[in-house]
Amino acid sequence: MNPSFITDAQNTWCLGCGNFALQHAIKDVIFGLIKDGTPRESIVLVAGIGCHGKIADYLNISTFYSLHGRAIAVATGIKLANPDLTVICSVGDGDTYAEGLAHLIFAAKRNIDITVIVHNNRVYGLTKGQYTPTSPGKYHGKSTPRGISDDPPFNPVEILLCSGCGFIARGYTRRQEELTGLIHDAIVHRGFSVVDTLQICASFLDMTDMYNERVYVPDGHNPEDFAAACMIAREWDYDSDGPIALGTIYRKNIPTYESRFRVPQKSDVEKARSVDKIMRERS
Repeated sequence: MNPSFITDAQNTWCLGCGNFALQHAIKDVIFGLIKDGTPRESIVLVAGIGCHGKIADYLNISTFYSLHGRAIAVATGIKLANPDLTVICSVGDGDTYAEGLAHLIFAAKRNIDITVIVHNNRVYGLTKGQYTPTSPGKYHGKSTPRGISDDPPFNPVEILLCSGCGFIARGYTRRQEELTGLIHDAIVHRGFSVVDTLQICASFLDMTDMYNERVYVPDGHNPEDFAAACMIAREWDYDSDGPIALGTIYRKNIPTYESRFRVPQKSDVEKARSVDKIMRERS
């Protein structure tokens, strides 16, 4: 593996954090894409705010830090401005299932060709463990010392299925090879794709034993069967002790948003004239 894909920036993730596995899975996929002919400069990673967001400093590719919850909106703009780019979003569960939920739903509805990788540790780890939309009901955090049983988690996989998402997968950071394959398949999928990745927060919510006991890959599941995907999504509601299915849950080829919404291509001279015109009208 080419070590230059990891930067020299000091890594401040906690020991045992699932972000390490995700970082290396994404790095391995990007390395494979470049090896297969994708120009390195045509790959862009957009990060949100949170522990996961530091990946923008640790991966030696073109990256962009967005505002909290706005990574998908930024990635959508980048993709529309240059549809030839491969655009990847790294977001946290608090980042995209709370602040950024509307952007997630509408990106799925539009089917913009970007890949969203959710670093789902199910807490706000960077700000010391407040609960997020996918925190288990029995979670006792600093903002919820008595637990959050009256505010149970929602199921992001079900939300994505209802939103028209064309590619939905669930991975687990302790199953590295499987996770790398899911991220690869999501990126090469033509259209909006999401990999909800279960990872632990080593400091505030270590669910290693629970995940290890319950995760499985459904035998014979057809990801093109929407009804079967819904059944798998409902096996585990992010709060119960049900079996947790991994792998590609749903996949469907749908015309992408940018294929229906093309930004007019202009020469540099035409772009300069457009900017001059806007400036004159505003002066």
